[in-house]
Amino acid sequence: MQITRCLVVLTMFFSLLATAQQTRPYQQASLPLETRAQDLLGQLTLEEKISLLGYNSKPVDRLKIPAYNWWNEALHGVARAGMATVFPQAIGMAATFNDSLLREVAGAISTEARAKYNLAVAQDRRTQYMGLTFWSPNINIFRDPRWGRGQETYGEDPFLTASMGTAFVKGMQGTDPHYLKTAACAKHFAVHSGPEAGRHSFDAVVDEKDLRETYLYAFKKLVDAGVEAVMCAYNRVNGEPCCSGPTLLHDILHKEWNFKGHVVTDCGALDDIYLRHKVITNRLEVAAAALKAGVNLDCSTLLQRDLMRAYNGKLVTGAEIDSALIALLRTQLKLGFYDEQSAVPFSKLGAESVHNAQHVALAREAARQSMVLLKNDKALLPLDKSKYKSMVVLGANAGSLDPLVANYHGVSGNLVTFAEGIAEAAGPAIAVQYDQGSNFTDTVHFGGIYAAGESEIAIAVIGLTPSYEGEEGDAFLAANGGDRLTLDLPAAHVAMLKELRKKKKPVIVVVTAGSDVDIAAIEPYADAIIMAWYPGEQGGYALADLVFGSHSPAGRLPVTFYQSLNDLPAYADYASRGRTYRYFNGKVQYPFGFGLSYTSFDYAWVKQPATVKTVKDSIDFIISIKNGGSYDGDEVAQVYIQYPAVERMPLKELKAFKRVAIAKGAEKQVHFSIPLQELQKWDLKEKKWKLYDGTYQLLVGGHSQDVKISAPLTIPKNILPTTGKGSSRK
Repeated sequence: MQITRCLVVLTMFFSLLATAQQTRPYQQASLPLETRAQDLLGQLTLEEKISLLGYNSKPVDRLKIPAYNWWNEALHGVARAGMATVFPQAIGMAATFNDSLLREVAGAISTEARAKYNLAVAQDRRTQYMGLTFWSPNINIFRDPRWGRGQETYGEDPFLTASMGTAFVKGMQGTDPHYLKTAACAKHFAVHSGPEAGRHSFDAVVDEKDLRETYLYAFKKLVDAGVEAVMCAYNRVNGEPCCSGPTLLHDILHKEWNFKGHVVTDCGALDDIYLRHKVITNRLEVAAAALKAGVNLDCSTLLQRDLMRAYNGKLVTGAEIDSALIALLRTQLKLGFYDEQSAVPFSKLGAESVHNAQHVALAREAARQSMVLLKNDKALLPLDKSKYKSMVVLGANAGSLDPLVANYHGVSGNLVTFAEGIAEAAGPAIAVQYDQGSNFTDTVHFGGIYAAGESEIAIAVIGLTPSYEGEEGDAFLAANGGDRLTLDLPAAHVAMLKELRKKKKPVIVVVTAGSDVDIAAIEPYADAIIMAWYPGEQGGYALADLVFGSHSPAGRLPVTFYQSLNDLPAYADYASRGRTYRYFNGKVQYPFGFGLSYTSFDYAWVKQPATVKTVKDSIDFIISIKNGGSYDGDEVAQVYIQYPAVERMPLKELKAFKRVAIAKGAEKQVHFSIPLQELQKWDLKEKKWKLYDGTYQLLVGGHSQDVKISAPLTIPKNILPTTGKGSSRK
């Protein structure tokens, strides 16, 4: 009996010993993250380490590390990976002026991403676009309406961009204290917003004041919010390639901002450095320069192919390779790649979490919050269905899927066109006809005009699609490589509206586009105009909600609608002067933040801001907003700051906003708090942030040119902060 007990104990001992030998520290979720990452790093050979530095990383079978493709997109839904809910394009989400809604949308996107990843890995499918590291959001400043990719951004304002971008990151990455739900990536770092045609060789020249206040502001906010990755851009900034120059990555991102995540290159950006920028002579030197600057992951094969030769040539050290790789290992550990799936809180998400009823309803809500009412002559909208027995829906975009999904999109079996949404909402008792109406080029021949004459009202859906504006190569019908040469709407669409107007029936025009377009050209032919952007899969239902009044429009323009491109500086000029509502002082078609409603709102002070005493103070105030109209609706209260008369101050600047639902006849109080440090500006001489003394104005209203209430704010000299050289706002 004693011998048996001894044998049992020995068996258990050796079993535990074998298990301990099989479970390395990097596989033990209870250990600190850095301990695990260092252990995994120490198990790898130099060749294996280099093989893991490319976006299509190789498996390491002996350590049970599977292949992994880092390249995934989630701009407004899980993209390029089959079934997924398609939310409004980013510019449309910005038009909601609702960061809480965007965080909810991003949470739904990350849920679908985890579910799709779980389903794929269960079948040992580790393909591109099925991973957990997403190269979204795009937080570049939409400084010029010619940029085709502006639709991917949150508009022209740094504060709005930072607010929406932060919400997206938090929704994507989740709130679990141990695991990332997915990993988000802020792109493209930095000073990157066209021209598309020259992006692989372009040098964006900008002084440090514009760099800090306009182009880096949102990136700093997302780094502070814990974004896991940053993507460096194709272009140069002041002569330095973004992916190898020391200023952006080493000096600012890593050293000054203390960024803790990983840096990925834009795809092929390292090849651009020696082939097109020609500032470094060969691939080996590029590989070394990228690592020294702070690149961790290459969206190409340059590092995987050439880093070993760079190491053998003593251009880069083993320690620098380790430093690059360990950041990637940390990200994978945060995502739970090497843990038992039972320990990862998102591991049970499955097919029921992809494109479910809740996410579809959220897409519809986001779409209707994004749409902007630009004109509503004689209160034509909303339509009373009891007063109409016939209508026609026509136009090149009325029955098309392309203007719904935008670029970087997923697909679903529930893409609701504008014609379908209107017809279903109208119901079987109204005769609704549909006609394509026109194409994009023929200015003579039109369909649906006769039907319009026989109907009581027409809804014309016109504008652009992602085939005519977008990224280099993707917008294959664009005349300028993705960018736009004019603000013009297609001439065929304008001509169709002219013919439609001859029928002397009310016309509602719905415009799809990703940016500023010339609304003045169609305004004479429309009784009502709705800017629908690219509204996602539920766009048709969302439009019907607005048209028939189950939802009052409250979308706001996240970009200025200019009268002409002639009013703007040259496209390649990256100076902020003369651009966006912050620095453009001319007449516009529609100002930044503009949008009409079916109801009206009155503002009043409840508590004006108190005198500030220290640099750590916030500007706290309370306003009341009363819905004095006949419809329930949302109001988007926007708070702008006017600065003292100091050289190169913005004309005004958004510093707070809040979207508030208010029933008709009701009143709500809204509290705002703006940290005083948000009013700092970059001092070029002292090379630091500076809070200027003087009298400021606090302007509150419904858009950037609408002042409902205001109050002065004085900042005395004796509270000016002294921030260190190169410091940034906290």
